[in-house]
Amino acid sequence: MFELKKSGDKYHFVLKAANGQVILSSQMYASKASAMNGIESVKKNCGDEKCIERKTAKNGKFHFNVKSTNGQIVGSSQMYSGESGMNNGITSVAKNAPGAEVKEV
Repeated sequence: MFELKKSGDKYHFVLKAANGQVILSSQMYASKASAMNGIESVKKNCGDEKCIERKTAKNGKFHFNVKSTNGQIVGSSQMYSGESGMNNGITSVAKNAPGAEVKEV
């Protein structure tokens, strides 16, 4: 499920797995419409390998970004201690995002 949240005058979203764990978080958006476009971009692009950016942080932990077709980051994962955890997170996003409902909280 995507949770759309308002913080002050900005919006952001998170994607949660069936167990309630946050698997992807967005940037802040100036409008609700922009945040909804970000959600649609994640739904559309999360299964496209060229829209997934795998990263290793300076501390050795792994994370990934989902990008739109124009290369803009629309969602970022949590940090994972191992590469296999990151790959499981990518699989979870690809499985959960396309059909996920959007709930305003």
